[in-house]
Amino acid sequence: MSKRIVCLRHGQTLWNVEHRFQGHSDIPLDETGVAQAARAASLLAALRPTLVVSSDLQRAHDTALALGRVAGLDVAVDKDFRERGGGEWEGLTREEIAERWPREFVAWEAPGGEDVADVAARVATAMRRWAARLDDDGLLVVASHGAALRLGICELLGLPQELWSALGGLGNCSWSVLQEGRKGWRLLEHNAGTLPEPISSDDSPDAEGRRPE
Repeated sequence: MSKRIVCLRHGQTLWNVEHRFQGHSDIPLDETGVAQAARAASLLAALRPTLVVSSDLQRAHDTALALGRVAGLDVAVDKDFRERGGGEWEGLTREEIAERWPREFVAWEAPGGEDVADVAARVATAMRRWAARLDDDGLLVVASHGAALRLGICELLGLPQELWSALGGLGNCSWSVLQEGRKGWRLLEHNAGTLPEPISSDDSPDAEGRRPE
């Protein structure tokens, strides 16, 4: 076996339901999100993870704690797994963003927010750092956020930035699986663990399968 990374997106929050940009805002799981985290924990524990690490934001950390309890593992925290900062957009709905910043909305570049390349680099670097602690057959679970995980995965796979939109978004408490090979990391599964449903996250409209209107 080779090293594997499971990239787990956090459970649902009220702001997900309201289509508000969360970014670094520390929004808790709602009742549905707590149930989603419990379900994901029961499934992922069967993979016998070696390490569990999460973003420092409570929606991701509580999702990771649900797995830690079932798997009998402590949960480490790494701020580098935070969501992409949304600058002036945090707390606003997509409709409000599109109305106030039509040009930036199409580009999905928030005033005062983080650049996608910077997010991709910090998340992928953190993934490599934690994966280095694994044995050759170890499994790392990273509980993080939709945009952060998608961008980090793209960077870890070595995809050029112009192809990043080819990888779709992650639903709440769904996950992707990466495996280390002789020529680097490869994607084994993507957006697994949930029934098909609309994805509400801070990620770009392209990544969510929706185009800006």
